[in-house]
Amino acid sequence: MRSVISLVFAAALAAPAVASELNIEVQGAANGTITIDLLEDVAPDHVERILELAREGAYDNVVFHRVIDGFMAQTGDVQYGKEGSEPGFAGRGGSERPDLRAEFSDIPFDRGVVGMARAQSPNSANSQFFIMFDDGHFLNGQYTVVGRVTGGMDIVDAIKRGDGPNGSVVSTPDVMRTVTASE
Repeated sequence: MRSVISLVFAAALAAPAVASELNIEVQGAANGTITIDLLEDVAPDHVERILELAREGAYDNVVFHRVIDGFMAQTGDVQYGKEGSEPGFAGRGGSERPDLRAEFSDIPFDRGVVGMARAQSPNSANSQFFIMFDDGHFLNGQYTVVGRVTGGMDIVDAIKRGDGPNGSVVSTPDVMRTVTASE
């Protein structure tokens, strides 16, 4: 009996203490809610950053500025990506917080996986993230995985595709109207 209790206790300690979800209300070509299970045990610093920004309302009214069919939808530029801002700057900014060090894992970039966007340096992720439309295993070990879509993948699939260079959405992008975090 004691070994069973020890095993249950050890399993409880091994599990993440808090499981967080991100709920994104999308408006535009896509309308509805995307639910993302955040992986605190895989990328604790990146997940904490996303949670902080969501709780502050920083992600509210931020557009999906880069959307490439068969690849991914990118959003989260809290500096230049607000709805109504100059569209040419969306994707160049981040938050006022320092960039994050990479937290690579062995989780593959499969359909529905959420990763942190970054510049050329692996240690340059800040606030932007992307959701995979399809598998993109060429990203494995190159970008930090922060979560998985657990609801609303049909909403992800409906996000307006980019019509500009490198998938930029230059005319009326879809927007994350509200982004909330729950534990």
